[in-house]
Amino acid sequence: MKKKKGCCLSIILRFFFTLLVIGLVIIGYPEFVELKNNLTAGIRKSAEAFQEIPYQEVSVDEESLALHYYYGLLNEEEKQIYREIYQGMKERADEIYIHCGDAEQANRILGEVLRDYPDFFWCDGGVSSTSYEQDPGGENYTVVSPEYNCSAEEKEIRKGQIDEETGRILQGISMEASDYEKILYVYEYIVNSVEYDLEAPDNQNIYSSLVGKRSVCAGYSKEAQYLLERLGVHVIYVTGTANGTDSHAWNLVQCGGEYYHVDTTWGDPVYQTAEGAAAPQWEHITYDYMCCNDEEIGRTHQADAEYPMPACTGMTWNYYVVNGMYYDSYDADAALNALNTAIYEGRNPTIFKYFDEAAYQQARDEILGSLIHSAAQNLCEIYGLSEVQYYYEDRPELGKLTIYWQY
Repeated sequence: MKKKKGCCLSIILRFFFTLLVIGLVIIGYPEFVELKNNLTAGIRKSAEAFQEIPYQEVSVDEESLALHYYYGLLNEEEKQIYREIYQGMKERADEIYIHCGDAEQANRILGEVLRDYPDFFWCDGGVSSTSYEQDPGGENYTVVSPEYNCSAEEKEIRKGQIDEETGRILQGISMEASDYEKILYVYEYIVNSVEYDLEAPDNQNIYSSLVGKRSVCAGYSKEAQYLLERLGVHVIYVTGTANGTDSHAWNLVQCGGEYYHVDTTWGDPVYQTAEGAAAPQWEHITYDYMCCNDEEIGRTHQADAEYPMPACTGMTWNYYVVNGMYYDSYDADAALNALNTAIYEGRNPTIFKYFDEAAYQQARDEILGSLIHSAAQNLCEIYGLSEVQYYYEDRPELGKLTIYWQY
């Protein structure tokens, strides 16, 4: 069984800096909280004014870029910088000359390229950027030097492995399927195929999850983004915190014209809570983060405030709503019927999920207090048993009660 004890997102875009005699070189990962007050000194005087700068030649189709979320947040000047960095990253250029006189801005936009393009598995966000200021009349510019995690030859080998695995995975779902079916397919595939492993190599990119099958939340979320984009689903890579402090990554997806949160990492199986004894390790997918709205995800997740995110207000395509396990209020007859139906069909588990805290508490008290015993008696009679074992998982922070029967 896979065990997930929270998610630890390695900081993709960190920064370190070194003050040289000739200027300030920014080194690190573009998450620049610590550098905002230090970049005014980060300008190197060019020895020759009016020199011709070998800016990155851009051939990328702007129409295809416009489909990506973080690109769409930029103004026209920033979009030019984005295109130049994108082109250089795509070509795995050692130095990318861009129309930008601010190393901090360059690093931030490199981070936005990586958020939009999980394809660029050969760079996890490490970058060394130097801004140059020419004499009056000259044009300021920045040289961006990304840190690549594999050689050019290894990149091509890994790309072939990723393409082969992607083709195999996508054979399991039709391009004619609905957005919900595609999202559910990818959600279940990733949960069932990837092991959560803090020590997994390349765990900040899709190579770890798609090929290595071991990763952390960055790998999970980038694989979801990568696969869903190829299925024609609009998807956004999101970073923030979980449980108040832990750095985390997940996705926003567009389904039925509305945005929903999807967290494949937290869909992995977890230990269950038993009644009176240690519960067996039931292996099942957790669907609490399969298409949920802001209120649902907000119980445990908080997106970074640095970027505005589309509002997620609908619940039409929430997994529990679609499958009739989401309740607006507690109804004893409906609860007992759900338990008995599961027993008749020999299914596990039976899930009750409530948005209203009071309804959840009433359901918990009555289901565990009396209804479950009535259902257990039915189980004895149907299967000719002298005793029945059942286990439950109580998740008050999610408004969810899960019952497991031992058949």
